[in-house]
Amino acid sequence: MKFGIDRLLADPQLLNELKDKRVALVAHPASVTEDLTHSLDALIAKGVNVSSAFGPQHGLKGDKQDNMVETADEMDPQYGIPIFSLYGEVRRPTGQMMSSADVFLFDLQDLGCRIYTFVTTLLYLLEEAAKSGKEVWVLDRPNPAGRPVEGTLLVPGNESFVGAAPMPMRHGLTLGEMGHWFLSHFDLDVKYRVVAMEGWEPDGDGHGWPTSRVWINPSPNAASVNMARAYAGTVMIEGANVSEGRGTTRPLEVLFGAPDLDAKAILAEMRKLAPEWMQGCALRDCWFEPTFHKHAGQLCNALMIHAEGPHYDHGAFKPWRLQALAFKAIQRLYPSYELWRAADFKYEYTKDVLAIDVINGGPGLREWVDNPNSAPDDLDALASHDEAAWVQMVREHLLY
Repeated sequence: MKFGIDRLLADPQLLNELKDKRVALVAHPASVTEDLTHSLDALIAKGVNVSSAFGPQHGLKGDKQDNMVETADEMDPQYGIPIFSLYGEVRRPTGQMMSSADVFLFDLQDLGCRIYTFVTTLLYLLEEAAKSGKEVWVLDRPNPAGRPVEGTLLVPGNESFVGAAPMPMRHGLTLGEMGHWFLSHFDLDVKYRVVAMEGWEPDGDGHGWPTSRVWINPSPNAASVNMARAYAGTVMIEGANVSEGRGTTRPLEVLFGAPDLDAKAILAEMRKLAPEWMQGCALRDCWFEPTFHKHAGQLCNALMIHAEGPHYDHGAFKPWRLQALAFKAIQRLYPSYELWRAADFKYEYTKDVLAIDVINGGPGLREWVDNPNSAPDDLDALASHDEAAWVQMVREHLLY
């Protein structure tokens, strides 16, 4: 199969359309061709006039380990072009940045999750392109989490850099498809093109991620396809005081980690509450000691998710519900446990709002977890309604 960048480089007609135009590339470390050449090098080697490059959160080089670590603008030492940061002094490209090119090639590998900020970066680029009359081409890449949709829709008024629009946590689209939905939803007038993939089968053997392609971290903690599958659930731990595994070699592949929690007891409580939410993967109790971040230097008991190999059932796996269930079990077994990070923790630069509410796009999930009288069916009813609405809303934008 071929990703968008490979199709562009192999198509003389597409390349000819870029001739005599200044081209900007939005990229990160996973922006590579089939032979693992970085897209910036490959485009320039093909004679494309790349006049600037842009790096999203974690930087063009992907060297910024944690969240909310900003990247500065710089000059590329090899090509002498400016590299603008879209996670530094600004989150959306300025007029000066937009003036650096005529066509913007967006070549970011996504995880298929609303909170992964490359989705919002695409929206901001489209909005600024609409103002400045620039072209945007998305060089499409797979959604490694595949087509399944899960989670409640972001509640209007809760938009943030990790919540661009009323979409569910696991959105089921490629970024090329998401761009089409953005244009429709926000009524944007942009000269927009998707250089579509060739041969991508979202329901094929890889369940979203093609088995013929190696995995390269699009951000430092996105270290595996297992993480990409689990992320629509485990990312919510960033709003909790338990560890998501940062500071270990398997971040965001655990349901929790803490020195003062009993993982086996929590697992048993989860099975008692909603065993149907635990299907499609294997859960294993384990131990880790983070070298940095939450509970650094402390031995933590945890539950590891294995949404991979013989344990994985693509249609049955529901990471958002699974994570909600883990939170619920913790609250039931440890009712005095301070589960949520306090409002003075400014998650993605928001103010006076709990991080878990920013992440989930509203207070609904937290309120369900904290309510001792709420049942799994209550949350399932809310999510199922929103999921069905989203599937219907985006149906016309599917390219594969």
